[in-house]
Amino acid sequence: MKNATIFTTFAASAMLATTAFAETNPMVGGAEMFPTKNIVENAVNSADHTTLVAAVQAAGLVETLSSEGPFTVFAPTNDAFAALPEGTVETLLKPENKETLTKILTCHVVGKKVMADALQGMIEDEGGMHPFTTVGGCEYTAKYADGMMMIEDGQGNTATVTIADVEQSNGVIHVIDTVLLPAS
Repeated sequence: MKNATIFTTFAASAMLATTAFAETNPMVGGAEMFPTKNIVENAVNSADHTTLVAAVQAAGLVETLSSEGPFTVFAPTNDAFAALPEGTVETLLKPENKETLTKILTCHVVGKKVMADALQGMIEDEGGMHPFTTVGGCEYTAKYADGMMMIEDGQGNTATVTIADVEQSNGVIHVIDTVLLPAS
């Protein structure tokens, strides 16, 4: 009887832990995101990020984004890629354009883990805009307006963070609605 009570207590604790996890890491693309998995392991399960995953594979960045990190990835959705001019994604995925694709993708990555509240603090501390440099060497600006976190790219386009703080074992993902582009 004592073992049954211990098991019941353990099972209840596990259910509470699972519930607490679900509240802290949002679903992305209809899939549960596990903080024990790395960026690539989680991204492949998101129905909203199939284009990003294909691009990461074509650019040869799977191993990098599976490594220890930490990384912050601003992850554009399939709809963000679809909003690019017609034929852009297909052209970028060609082997001869690997260098350009790699540049664009690494301009979505910061070489440290930055949660949304920390980024918001930096924005506030710097008067409403926080410039930052990506792994790809792009200079972007984070800002906060109308209750939304936004990233302005090198061409003046603005991406909105639609899902923040998706924790990964090697960093964090912030889902965005626009592909960020380097300055021309």
